[in-house]
Parts: sequence; C-alpha cells; structure tokens
Amino acid sequence: MTVAGLAAAFGSGAMTNAIAEFETSEVIVATGTNTTENHPVISSFIKRAVRQRGAQLIVIDPREIDLVKYATLWLRQIPGTDVAVLNGLMQVIIAEGLYARQYVAERTEGFAALKKTVAKYTPERVEMISGVPAEELKKAARLYAKAKKAALLYAMGITQHISGTDNVKSCANLAMLCGMVGIEGGGVNPLRGQNNVQGACDMGALPDLFPAYQPVTNDAARAKFAKVWNATLPAKAGKTVVEIMEGIPKGEIRALYIMGENPLLSDPDLRHVEEALKDLELLVVQDIFLSETARLADVVLPSACFAEKDGTFTNTERRVQRIRRALPPPGSAKADWEIIADLAARMGYPMTYGSAEEIMAEINQVAPSYGGITYERLDKEGLQWPCPHRNHPGTGFLHKDRFPRGRGLFHAIEYRPAAEQTDREYPLILSTGRVLYHYHTGTMTRRSPGAMERCPESLVEIHPRDAERLGIGDGQRVKVTSRRGTLSARTRITARSAEGMIFMNFHFHETAVNLLTHRALDPIGKIPEYKVCAVRLEADARGPEVENGGDRK
Repeated sequence: MTVAGLAAAFGSGAMTNAIAEFETSEVIVATGTNTTENHPVISSFIKRAVRQRGAQLIVIDPREIDLVKYATLWLRQIPGTDVAVLNGLMQVIIAEGLYARQYVAERTEGFAALKKTVAKYTPERVEMISGVPAEELKKAARLYAKAKKAALLYAMGITQHISGTDNVKSCANLAMLCGMVGIEGGGVNPLRGQNNVQGACDMGALPDLFPAYQPVTNDAARAKFAKVWNATLPAKAGKTVVEIMEGIPKGEIRALYIMGENPLLSDPDLRHVEEALKDLELLVVQDIFLSETARLADVVLPSACFAEKDGTFTNTERRVQRIRRALPPPGSAKADWEIIADLAARMGYPMTYGSAEEIMAEINQVAPSYGGITYERLDKEGLQWPCPHRNHPGTGFLHKDRFPRGRGLFHAIEYRPAAEQTDREYPLILSTGRVLYHYHTGTMTRRSPGAMERCPESLVEIHPRDAERLGIGDGQRVKVTSRRGTLSARTRITARSAEGMIFMNFHFHETAVNLLTHRALDPIGKIPEYKVCAVRLEADARGPEVENGGDRK
C-alpha cells in the first residue's frame, strides 16, 4: 500500500480518535510509544483512565518505560519483532473465536488470507522470535479482544523500522479484527512526534501528495491545484528526506532548501549526511536558531517562532487551533509564509497573500477535510477534521459507519528480521529515542538552563548484567561503535533496557548517536530504521573527562 493508500484507509497516520476518549476506553494498548516522556499531556489521560476509571493497560515495549508502572500486562519484545507479536495476538484471538465476527463479515475484506498467515504465529513460535512469554501473549490477546472499547496507541517505536509500514498495517489488522475501529474510545492512534507534524502532512508536506492527501499522480487533483495556483505541476512523486541525501552524491540534487529541520543531527549515518550537504551547490536553511545544519548553509533565512506569528497548528488528534502573535519577530526575522512568498516573487511567481487568514481561505477551497475550518470558527474553538463545511461540527472519531475505501482491508503480513543483526563483533542492539527534558535535536531546549540542569548529557543505558560482563561501571565513559562510526559517552546502568540492548537519546551534538545508525529504509514509508542498530561497547581509555571532539557547548 502506498502512503496515499494508507491515507485513504486510516487518515494518513492521523489518530482515528480523540485524546479525551482514552478515558472512556476499557483497555488501552500502548506499543512503541514512551508516552510519558514524548507525549506527557497524552500520558496524563492514560494514567487517569487506569487510576480513576479502571482501564487496563497493555504496554508492548523493549524498555521498561514509565507506563509499565500502570500496566496490567507488559510484553517485552526484542526490538524489531513487532509484526510477530501482533500476528501472535491475532492468532490467539482467531483460534479462540474472540474476534468480532459480524464486524469482520460486514465491514472488512481479506480475512481469509489474514487468518491463514497468522495461524503460523502460535504463542510458542512468537516467544521464540520475540522473547514474549507465550502465556503473557495469550493474556494480552484475551484482554484486548474481550473489551467493548479498546484503544491502540503507537509512535515511532512502531514506525522507525524497515518493517514500519508492516507494523502499522498489523496494528490496523488487530483493531479491525476486534471491531475497535469506528467506535468512541477505540481506534488506531499514532502519536505524532513533533508539533504540527499532522498539519504539515495535511498541507502536502509529503513528496507524493497535495494538501488533504490528494495524490500528485491523480490527474483530477493535479488539474485542480494547477488551476488554483496558476502553475504547471509535475505528475511524478518527489523524494523523501533520506532519498534526498542519497541523491546528492549521484548529482540528482544540487540545491536544497531546509525549513525548521536539523538533519545534521536527526538523520541516520551522519557522516554520509555531512558529506552530502557539503557537496551541494547551494544550501539554504530557514530556522529560528543557527542549528548544526544552518552552520553549513550558504544562506540562512531567519524565521519567526510560534509566539511571533499568526496561523494555525493541527495537533496529533487532527484538531486545528489558532495561534496569535504575542511578540514582534526579532531583527529581520519573518513568518515562514512571508519568507516563502517573498522568495517566490523574486523568482517570478507572485504569491499575493496578505495574511495567514487569506492562506486559510485557500485551504478551505482546496482541502476538502478543512472546508469548514475558518478563522471565524477557530476564534471560538479548535475543530477536528474532517470538517467539510461551515455548519459541520468536526469529527471526533473516524470511520463510524464505513471506511473511505468502503470495506477495511486486512493485510496478511509475514515477520521479517531487522536490516542489521548482532554478531560477535557487534553483539548489542542500540535503540534511539527521546527524553522528557529535551525536544528533537535540542536546538531550542538546550538553550533552557532548567532543561539542561535536569538532563545535561546523553547517557548510554546498559543492563547491569551486560555492564558486569564488560567490566563497565556506572557513570564510566565508554566508546560505542557501529559499522559506521564511534562516539564516546557515559553509562547509566539500569534494568530499564533489556539485557543485550542499549539505549541513547539523539538530542546532543556532542554525542551524536546518529553517527552510529544506518540508512536502511522501510521500502514503502521510506522511514529509517532508527530503533535497531548493531553496536559494541568498550571502556574509553582516554579518560573520564574527554568529550567528543572536545566540544562541550
């Protein structure tokens, strides 16, 4: 299924349900989401559901994240084995006759192929693949299937694999199998990783889609946008971020315009990224701070931050909300849309917008799901799309009566191992992620004294038995080496990470963990496999005070 196909089936990665509905769920499954640290506000709804409303929580995660304290069941899988675990849950549910027979018969197709495939994933076989005990898998399957309302949440722990699209489809399979899609308190709910990621995707910041997930390859969609924009538009999909970096050395990309992104810290295999960026004929970076990437740029365009401009954000539950300028932008900084419009005019294509509100009026015209979301209405309240006209109240949960394609399609998916496996030379699995006190590449939060006081550096989480075997102490400086590079960092000995696995965050340029990660991509979603990387660990003979490159900013 293409990105457009996923969009049609499940709102292009949008949450099918509203955040507040989690408090009405009988069962909540949180898989691949460290919710308390990455989405602390959403985690409060989950914790209230458990503590105050008696909801039962199933956590599926290789690390002992904070949510485990609230969980009825914790399935600790080996990183990269999510499809096997999800297939195993479905095998139990089908074998024991717990699936929603009427829902499956009336609202779905492809069940026979799914049943045949998951039949091979017995709890015993899944235990051999994933490490999840067979009896725990059975308990989780029964708990989820027997609930009247069960919500499934996931985040980048599901998507950042070469099997990321398969993982998402498997989550959808499980939810449809039990009739949990199209009901309040249920659904398949991806938690977006950054502010307004949902809005950016909605507005066509994807290489194969126009706003509102209309494919660039669709002649009618292309004709519509060409008329509104008075421009000739290409019928060929563009490249994703990692594909762009791959295309630079090949001469396919000669100039690059980067807005509000810091690939020199966030992309995999950073040495390759740096070489690619330096190979460009022109690099333009538009940002609010001089990031690591901006330092390499030929041109830096200073933009206004959220408090210095008008507009809207669309959050992870599809809710569009107004933002209003509270402060004037400093110096020559401008709102992003103003910079783009000025640049377009100088290149011979006049963009004559007078305000952000005028742009929203155009969005109402070209994006059907935003048709009724006007500034006048947003002045009073946020609205969840789809909201097709001005009298529409917005949509709390999706797919109540039918799916956009008619029937929901089951996908029969086989488990396949991660792209990079451990061996004698690289015996540990590295997984990367975030911590509560920092945001993405630290461009903003590392300028906050309070955040830096609570989390001043990136540490290597290592299990006590691994530390003992390697003769490494807590707080000791170690070298972490993959097939692509080496970095130096201090250890934190903790059972939060499983034996045979280490964890690091990617917020710190001094310990740029993406020097280690590899460029293997999901073949459909084109997302890098940040969550599974083979490494080795050894004491750093240079001593405890040595920093990477001697740079301690």
